Amino acid sequence: MLTNLTKRLSGMQLIAGGFFIIILTGSLLLMLPFATKPGESTSFLTALFSATSATCVTGLIVVDTFRHWTVFGQIVLLTLIQIGGLGFITLGVTVSMLLRRKIGLKERGLIQESFNVIELRGLVRLTKRVIFGTLLFELSGAIILAVCFAPKTGWGRGIYYGIFHSISAFCNAGFDLMGRYEPFSSLTGYRTHPVVMITVMLLITIGGIGFFVWNDLLEHRLHFRKYALHTKIVLTATLVLTFGGALIFYALESNRLFSEMALHEKMLNALFCSVTPRTAGFNTIDVNAMTDASKLFTVILMFIGGAPGSTAGGVKVTTIVVLFIYIKATLTRTVGYNIFNRRLEDAALHKAAAIFCFHLTLAMFSTILLCALQNFNGVNALLETFSAIGTVGMTAGLTTHLNTLSRLVVILLMYLGRVGSLSFAMSFTDKKKIAHIMQPVEKINIG
Repeated sequence: MLTNLTKRLSGMQLIAGGFFIIILTGSLLLMLPFATKPGESTSFLTALFSATSATCVTGLIVVDTFRHWTVFGQIVLLTLIQIGGLGFITLGVTVSMLLRRKIGLKERGLIQESFNVIELRGLVRLTKRVIFGTLLFELSGAIILAVCFAPKTGWGRGIYYGIFHSISAFCNAGFDLMGRYEPFSSLTGYRTHPVVMITVMLLITIGGIGFFVWNDLLEHRLHFRKYALHTKIVLTATLVLTFGGALIFYALESNRLFSEMALHEKMLNALFCSVTPRTAGFNTIDVNAMTDASKLFTVILMFIGGAPGSTAGGVKVTTIVVLFIYIKATLTRTVGYNIFNRRLEDAALHKAAAIFCFHLTLAMFSTILLCALQNFNGVNALLETFSAIGTVGMTAGLTTHLNTLSRLVVILLMYLGRVGSLSFAMSFTDKKKIAHIMQPVEKINIG
């Protein structure tokens, strides 16, 4: 019966359903008595919020991860982060390969949907590279961070902290254990520690450029001309957003939030502020203390997010680039949408426009809903909702003050942000037969 049900479901429906089951299982595990520290209690809604945030690699929390959860609870969250970052389809296929089972067409289709790649060819090889690369990057990050944390925590705890924060950073989750020093402090205690900050930024960026880009870089090394168009767009957009964003944050906060820092610290923290909204959620400065201009720019970066088929969220950099190419073509009256001596297909523009509008409408409506439910400051509510749907995890302090209805809104946003809001909506029409009838044309006024 279960097999027949699986066959009837589309790939997107299976992925959405799988994430739902994982979130529910994680919630039940977090409600176990030994998952919570003595003196603390965990309601189902708190467990559901935490499990959703971890599985959807968001990082928004209603209770401090170190102070509320035991080591068991923290490991549950870390496991959910790893599953959410790689995708349970990837892990399931990896287990099948280890058991030497044949990877059929159905499984390859699910991998294609999970990685968001175009071709079915080479997916098994790509999966192997993703698993190996993930282990390599997370292990390297864990070693470096453990060395940095050990002087304050001791080697045992330092190794554990290194592993936890390396996985959290690579998966763009933003969960941390720095509540040991101060609740909800994230990495503010390390804002003058260049090794920790650079390591975390590199892990975030590597996880956020996407598995397809990894594969392309591995096969073609530094030969930029040989890269696929997707890789060229992702790398170029990532560089522009990272360093361009750092310049903007430096200009906005140099004489305000960064005023007491040395020049190199200002530059490093500005760079961190540019990297983490896409979409890791760590912070080295107090987000609530940022100027409204910086908060709004952070919202823009959260909305954009990382690359398709990565651990990051948002509408993705390719979506934004495609829309800008369309705007340029319209302004210059150019036929076709061209970039790097290639022409984009019309379907790419249609999908980009749909994702952009759907994502923006959902986030804006949710912002209005939060303000109506709890009378929050508009800018802070905007940051909260875009952080949730972008699976970022940054907050101006609203998360811990959300009431029941507001928490449910944010939970839904995190879920839709991870599985893909437009893809999730379209999954319910996958099986429907739509008659392609051309209706009569009538002109309307635009603009």
